[in-house]
Amino acid sequence: MSELRTGAEQQLAAAEASVEPTTPLEVVGPAATYGTKTTVPAVTPPPATPSVLTSRALAAPAAVSYPEPARTMSLAECKANMGGTAKLYLKSRFAVCTALQVTTVWARSSGQVGTSSYTVYIRGTVPKEADRTMFFDYDLTDFVSVGTTGATGMRIGLKGVVPQNWPAAARPVLSNTLPVTKTLPQMQASPHYTHTLRYAPGQGSGAGAADLIAAVYQPEIVNTMPPGWVGPSPVTGKPFMFAPRWDAASYLRNSTGGGNPANKGGAAFSMIATLEYSSQPGAPEKAVADHIKQAFTNPGATKPLNAQKNVPGDTVQEPLHRLFLEQRRRDRNRAVAVRECTRAWGANYTDGGKECDEFPFATTYEGSAASEFDVHVEKNNFSVQPVPGAQNGAAGNLLSGFYNANRIIDGLEDGFMVKIN
Repeated sequence: MSELRTGAEQQLAAAEASVEPTTPLEVVGPAATYGTKTTVPAVTPPPATPSVLTSRALAAPAAVSYPEPARTMSLAECKANMGGTAKLYLKSRFAVCTALQVTTVWARSSGQVGTSSYTVYIRGTVPKEADRTMFFDYDLTDFVSVGTTGATGMRIGLKGVVPQNWPAAARPVLSNTLPVTKTLPQMQASPHYTHTLRYAPGQGSGAGAADLIAAVYQPEIVNTMPPGWVGPSPVTGKPFMFAPRWDAASYLRNSTGGGNPANKGGAAFSMIATLEYSSQPGAPEKAVADHIKQAFTNPGATKPLNAQKNVPGDTVQEPLHRLFLEQRRRDRNRAVAVRECTRAWGANYTDGGKECDEFPFATTYEGSAASEFDVHVEKNNFSVQPVPGAQNGAAGNLLSGFYNANRIIDGLEDGFMVKIN
């Protein structure tokens, strides 16, 4: 959790803050270029989703569907997952939180006489799939005062700003609930504030009618000490920023607005999503999950042979990217995969109803034919394996549902990882 200090030690804290990263490594798209990016993941990994790992094991492969992502988050959830070194908690692409602990050192000319602190939690959510409005809930909690302080006279300001968006001409609409400034006792009496943000469709960019708009949403907490105390004032603290995104892609849900063109498309946070597959006994996609697990953990043992093989898709640094708009490239990915299955297992590899499973998926830019389209891609940096057709189909259904439910758009401005449980 971030911490803002004031008083005698504030000058050093300000110098440190000027070089601290503000953009999570997990951010994708234009907002990933904003500010200073972390070098390690900033997000607390979400726990395995029970509906992904257990309940679907009883379903017929054709009936398997990917669970809908969470769209709400309680304050208790945010607090529970923002302890330790966590900078952000990502419950889903539609429910994210961050926090800032504010500590004030109170000093007179004779020296330090007391301290006070409080914490601001900010939850960003997209409650409705067919609504472009994002909600940011601010909660001030955990007020503590020790020794002699001027905390009752301290003023606290809350702001939510959009310092940059892409395209630059896009215009945000923010509710007028923020900015707000109150004394600390007033904030204790009224500690919750909701700020909303949305962009109207038709202002974005991108092929395939993506109508993509990306932005940075930066919460700011301003601390102002009353007169008579030593130390710089006011002081502004900025917790880790949010990276909102809007689209109206023709191949995703609510592409027409259901009769309301002003609300077509949807919103999400530009964070790398995680597709979960299960390798547990009874899971309908188990054979595919086992194949992917081997590709990650022992790529040299997979086909085609490549001693330098390093299959992407299991880290934030090497995500996969959805390929939707280029049918020819998707077809080529599949053709190359089938060719390699035939080479390794013979023309009869399909006996018993098996199919050629490829990873990375044919619906990604990293698919089997990637080196034919990008000279920078290592040749044969993929894996193929015959698997039962029913399990291959179940995995495909889950992948398709994951793409749609998480609003994964075509291209390099989005990304996802695969996790095998």
